[in-house]
Amino acid sequence: MLEVKNVTKKYGKLIANDNISLTLKDGEIAILLGPNGAGKSTLLKSIAGLLRYEGEITTDGKSNKSLYAKSILGYIPEMPAVYDMLTVGEHLEFILRAYKKKDDGYSDELLELFELKDKKDKLCKELSKGMQQKLSICCALVHRPKVIIFDEPMVGLDPHAIKKLKELFIRLKADGACVLISTHMIDSVESYWDTAYIMVGGRLREKVVKGQDGASLSEVFFAVTEGEEK
Repeated sequence: MLEVKNVTKKYGKLIANDNISLTLKDGEIAILLGPNGAGKSTLLKSIAGLLRYEGEITTDGKSNKSLYAKSILGYIPEMPAVYDMLTVGEHLEFILRAYKKKDDGYSDELLELFELKDKKDKLCKELSKGMQQKLSICCALVHRPKVIIFDEPMVGLDPHAIKKLKELFIRLKADGACVLISTHMIDSVESYWDTAYIMVGGRLREKVVKGQDGASLSEVFFAVTEGEEK
C-alpha cells in the first residue's frame, strides 16, 4: 500500500505540490494525469525519496525514507537512468547486488519480454534511447518491488514495446503490486486502470474510480483541465 498525506513541495515561492493526499491499495493500478507543469513528476520524485517535502508518505506502512520502504520500491524516471559503460547484463547484476538479491531468473524473463536478451553483452551507450528506456524499466523491476511508480514510461517506446509494457502492468497487478503511472497518453491506459488522479497547478483536482460513472477517462480529464483554464 502507498499513502500520501498532505504533501506539499515548494521551490522557493513556487508551490509544485499543494497539500496532496492519495492512497493506493495492493493490486491497484492508479493513473496520474495532468498537463505539463501540473506537478506530477515532482510528486513521484517525492514518493521515491528524491526530494524533501512537507507531509507524510508511507510505503507498506513504513516511512518512504526508511530502508524497508526503499527496498520494496521500483521507480522508473521519465529519462532512462542507465550507465553508459555497463552492459545490459551488468546493469541487472548491479541492481540485484545493491538489493542483496539473488538472480532467480527474473532478469532474463524481463530481458526476454522487452527483446533485450540478445543485447545482454552490449554497452548501454550502444543502445538506442528506446532500448535504454526498456532497460531502465527492467532495472527498476528486477528486485521484484511491491510498489512501482512509472513517470511517462511509454515515451520513446515502439508500439510493440508499449504492448509488452501494458501486459506487464496487468501481471504486476495480478501479483498484488501497487502501481502508480504518470502519463500523457490517456488512450493507452483506458483498458487497465483502476483509479485516476487528475492534477492541475500542483493540486489534485479530481479522483476518478473506474466504472463509477459513464464518462470516459478522456472526457473527465478534458472537462477538468479545460474548466480550470476557463
